Amino acid sequence: MRFSKYMNEWLYGKDGYYTKYITIGKEGDFYTAVSSSMFFGGSIANRFIKVFDEGYLSKKTTIVEIGAHKGYMLADIVQFIYTLRPKLLKTLCFAIIEPQEENAKKQIEYFKDCFGNKIKLEHYKDLDEVTINEAFVVANEIFDAFPCEVIKDNQMLYMDGQTPYFDDMSEDVKTLTNKYKITRGELGLGYYDFAKKMANAFKKYEFVTFDYGEMAQRRDFSIRIYHKHNTYPFFALTDFVKEEEEKPKDVSLDSLFKKSDITYDVNFSYLIGEFEKSGAKKHEFQTQLVALVEFGISELLELLARNTDQNTYEAELNRAKTLINPTFMGERFKCVIFRKNKDYDATNNKW
Repeated sequence: MRFSKYMNEWLYGKDGYYTKYITIGKEGDFYTAVSSSMFFGGSIANRFIKVFDEGYLSKKTTIVEIGAHKGYMLADIVQFIYTLRPKLLKTLCFAIIEPQEENAKKQIEYFKDCFGNKIKLEHYKDLDEVTINEAFVVANEIFDAFPCEVIKDNQMLYMDGQTPYFDDMSEDVKTLTNKYKITRGELGLGYYDFAKKMANAFKKYEFVTFDYGEMAQRRDFSIRIYHKHNTYPFFALTDFVKEEEEKPKDVSLDSLFKKSDITYDVNFSYLIGEFEKSGAKKHEFQTQLVALVEFGISELLELLARNTDQNTYEAELNRAKTLINPTFMGERFKCVIFRKNKDYDATNNKW
């Protein structure tokens, strides 16, 4: 079995990790920027306002989140738009792309708790269902959850049950590794198909997405498993590591299969290349620290300081620091912004 099929089964197969509603944060397996601070969504809201003010998107834009979990980020975006530019809420639309029915129910419940019936939230199971003229699309940590192949020179990883082994590379994978000069590490699959769906779903868009990884290929393996805030390198759980003292004593691949998150670092040069094939253009690429500062997180925190008590301000400031701290999320996570603003037929690859 190709490793990508194994990873897909782990995350999205019957009883897979992401087919159930998972807990993110202290009680779950990992933290995200969204679970760390509402100022993540607030900064993105401020980014949209700047894009609106510059005239790239209009007041009739639909703000779309992909991979919304409970809907916290989109709700934070709505709340900050209400604080910063409330008139826009009269014309903006909001939507979530959510294939999991349980997650969609949680999102509807959360929005109703936050806004009652004042905000209309559209749901779509897949980008194939979407036809929107103008969209501001946001996503946090979605590309690291696309199934990948694991590459070593001219071979790729396969699985025999829970036993991994390297063997000859398939031709489709070889084409991509040659194009992007990937000789060791992970090759995410489905990036181009996703970008093509976006090109067909939105006539014009700005897409702001965050993930961990680097612009250049690391030439090393990053595939790993998160379980109850412990990180396990994938190969440390296999016979590829011979020294027993380097192997975790309390877990195995079999015990973690479908019960934990499996992920890898995103190769952004590859991601950007696949999006540009769909007709999109890279507008910006930077660390999460730089992106959030440019989005205006400092100004938002100053606004909070002027309108709340010291204890509340300091608590929110400490939460927001995790987003931009270089030793935590600030440098490890990257932000890439894509724009597509022409009539591009992604299916036939022509304008």
